[in-house]
Amino acid sequence: MAISKKVTERIVTQLKRYQPILAAAKARDISESDTVVIIGDMLADVLGYKKYLEITTEYAIRGTYVDLAVKIDDEVRFLVEAKAIGIDLKDSHVKQAIDYGANNGVEWIILTNGVIWRFYKIHFRQPIDKTLLVELDMLNGNIRSEECIECFGNLSRECFAKDALATFYQQQQILSRYSLGHMILSDGVLSALRREIRQIAPKLKVDDAKLRAVLENEVLKREVVEGEYADAAKSTIGKMTKKAAKQKAKLSEARPSEIEQDNKSSSVSATSPTN
Repeated sequence: MAISKKVTERIVTQLKRYQPILAAAKARDISESDTVVIIGDMLADVLGYKKYLEITTEYAIRGTYVDLAVKIDDEVRFLVEAKAIGIDLKDSHVKQAIDYGANNGVEWIILTNGVIWRFYKIHFRQPIDKTLLVELDMLNGNIRSEECIECFGNLSRECFAKDALATFYQQQQILSRYSLGHMILSDGVLSALRREIRQIAPKLKVDDAKLRAVLENEVLKREVVEGEYADAAKSTIGKMTKKAAKQKAKLSEARPSEIEQDNKSSSVSATSPTN
């Protein structure tokens, strides 16, 4: 859903207000518990949740605890795993937060140390998997960016909706550097590049393998085409491509029936007696 002007202004204003607070806290290297206090305040001030009613600390999940949970009408919207502001976020921290969400059926997870905010979507399959939706830096990033507004806005009290988050997730996936890198190396794009090259240099012969090698080794960064996120993007694009192909096939199958029905209707109209 669209993020209202009121919510947008609140997000930008509050994030700007918290920047010096976070900078000072980082300079003092405050503890995890003190960092959690600031994060809880940000959930209230930036996202609009009621601090003493909808933001729960030390939320219990099967004998363990997550640092913060946001609940409305007894339904958990998302979980927050927090680390001390001076701690670099690591994969082990991600696993812990994902385990929390998977055990409670919560789809959206935030991992943050106050300055860096990572937003994840959990995939409930075997094995449990996750996708990094976006990473935002409260001190060095652009808090007015569309990405920042949409991410915080879709998780806000007023705008939270699973359909909106799913659409935002899909948008982020398609436009990620990993997905674009995979698409650049696709057969369709390589064929288009060969056509462009033939127009510029008709006598030059370049095959797809040569083009792919140049793009992989000299144009694209290694992290874009290799590693966990690149593999995940490749899998996601593959699934979306198959889904789109199935939908196209269904439409193609339906159209002949519609055409036949239209023809029958036209035939009946043509043979109907007129008074």
